[in-house]
Amino acid sequence: MGARPAVRAADGCGRARPQDRRLGRCGIAHAVGALRLGDTITLLGTKGGPAIYPGPDMRMPTATLIELAGQRIVVDCGLGVTRGLVEAGMRLPDLSSIIVTHLHSDHYLELGPLIHTAWTAGLKTPVSVHGPAGLSAYWHAFQRSMAFDIETRIADEGRPDIDSLVWIAPMGEGGFARIGPVQVSALLNRHPPINESYALKFEAGGKTVVVSGDTAPFDGFAGFARGADLLVHEAMIAEGVDRLAARVGNGARLKQHLEASHSDAEDVGRLAAEAGVKALALNHLLPVDDPAITDTVWEKAVRAGGYEGPLHIGRDGMAIGV
Repeated sequence: MGARPAVRAADGCGRARPQDRRLGRCGIAHAVGALRLGDTITLLGTKGGPAIYPGPDMRMPTATLIELAGQRIVVDCGLGVTRGLVEAGMRLPDLSSIIVTHLHSDHYLELGPLIHTAWTAGLKTPVSVHGPAGLSAYWHAFQRSMAFDIETRIADEGRPDIDSLVWIAPMGEGGFARIGPVQVSALLNRHPPINESYALKFEAGGKTVVVSGDTAPFDGFAGFARGADLLVHEAMIAEGVDRLAARVGNGARLKQHLEASHSDAEDVGRLAAEAGVKALALNHLLPVDDPAITDTVWEKAVRAGGYEGPLHIGRDGMAIGV
């Protein structure tokens, strides 16, 4: 058997200083728009869960930018997505497509602020937002909460009606959208107590990218992800979850939820091997702020599941070519 591909991490030549979070392996800035070549998946936020804490390597909650066949699609809008997109080199007025996998706050808390900030930056073209039932209620409530500002800016600055620019659309299993040449499909995953939670598949130009969403292992996902050029999958390390549970106030209940609703990194490796994916990226990492859970620990767990292909341990701002 040939040599196993090395793990790929954004700070592979040493831990980056906080101000260098946009820099990739060996300090190469591959999250800047001018340096992007071809189809790219950028992990804008890689932390699992909604809370953020101070530290030398602070991570932000979940958001991903899919750049495929000339289209830009934002998947999930956790806290920090707006800054993450700008740091990735995207002009906010170019925002056009958003998909929300499920209605946990770390996946849509900044949806309204993202659209509003894009609007103040000059957005004049439609934005489609696909997501579970209930997303429309969020969007209209956000507009009501910002009504004074929105109405003032329309009257005083001549901006277009923000509501007329945004189309909230339901999604369901199977192919639910075609964004330019990109076919987008969904599969209900397993994320109790939420019933409407999705994994996503993006296909265009002979390339396939699959995003797991938040999920525990479940039957059928290997077939959905079969042969993908890149699988972006959430992951957790059990020993780190134990320590996380010990230091938070609702530890026992939190641990129960995490174990029922998320995937151990070894199970992710097993799934990736079964599905025969060409590359794997770990995202929505749990825990992400435990100094004992190093990239080596993540890789060891994935390899124990049997996956031997290229592996990316997610970092905020990591750009992965497909």
